[in-house]
Amino acid sequence: MRIGLIGTGRIGSFHADVLSRHPRVDALVVTDTDGARAARVADRLGATAADGTDDVWAAGVDAVVIASATSAHTDLIVRAARAGLPVFCEKPIALDLPGTLRALREVEETGGVLQLGFMRRFDAGYRAARDAVRSGVLGRLHTVRATTMDPAPPPAAYLPLSGGLYRDCLVHDFDMLRWVTGREVTEVYAVGSDAGPAMFRAAGDVDTAAVLLTLDDGTLATASATRCNGAGYDVRMELAGETGQITVGLDDRTPLTSAEPGRRSAPPRPWPGFLERFAPAYEAEMDAFVRLVHGELPNPCDGGEAWRALLIAEACELSRRERRPVRIAEIIAGATVRPGSPVPG
Repeated sequence: MRIGLIGTGRIGSFHADVLSRHPRVDALVVTDTDGARAARVADRLGATAADGTDDVWAAGVDAVVIASATSAHTDLIVRAARAGLPVFCEKPIALDLPGTLRALREVEETGGVLQLGFMRRFDAGYRAARDAVRSGVLGRLHTVRATTMDPAPPPAAYLPLSGGLYRDCLVHDFDMLRWVTGREVTEVYAVGSDAGPAMFRAAGDVDTAAVLLTLDDGTLATASATRCNGAGYDVRMELAGETGQITVGLDDRTPLTSAEPGRRSAPPRPWPGFLERFAPAYEAEMDAFVRLVHGELPNPCDGGEAWRALLIAEACELSRRERRPVRIAEIIAGATVRPGSPVPG
């Protein structure tokens, strides 16, 4: 099969490398707004560099992987859906609910295929935690704690385009809360701090955030994130039930030092970032897309899943801004979901 890849930045280049080695991908066509960057990736991998998205379509590709700037996602998804091409798109579909709905409706109306890039669904630890919850070994779940801590802030130019800490970063934790527990979030209360580098205040964003979330069965969850965790990249989830407890992300590269005498010291080689920590998950995710295109498995993360995670992020932004609890139903009511739409209401 021939795959077109749009966007050869950090994550796009990683996907290109994975696809170039995949035994069922016969040809890879890449493009980027930075043509020289796309050419370098193509030369390194033996792929074809296209001058733009028009040339990707003209190359007769069988599917499209979108790893471009978020602002281009909706239009690219719509174009691929109208061309009858299955799409893998990095999260988010868009930085707002109207753009997300536009893409999802086009996919629905054309009978298209859209898989979203929530790679933690393919991580061995999160999958084991999901199995533990469903097996009942933890008993009644009462508390969930999730955290994502980046070792250093992104470039200042990235912040105004990112959608903010809740949509760009914590949205992964929101997806995992739903996927691991099998429950829906009904209400959030979110706070944030911009006390770090001045570029966050300039962008109207926060560098650190914390959220209290209530699930539909009464389970309480917290999710926290920061862009300024100098100890290293730290992504974990803890799930506590009446008969057991399990932790995701605690290994010999987790950047933690125990304060207890004679206990664990910080690892000499902590995780430097998300690509290293989740490399096997990214590979499994892309393999799942290839198999999805071949009709060998159901969609592991369709557009509706991305929609639900974005609803939680939107509720968090409103909660932080207005300093109050926000129910997810309030966000849905303002999203203009048309009658009969498959997008969850």
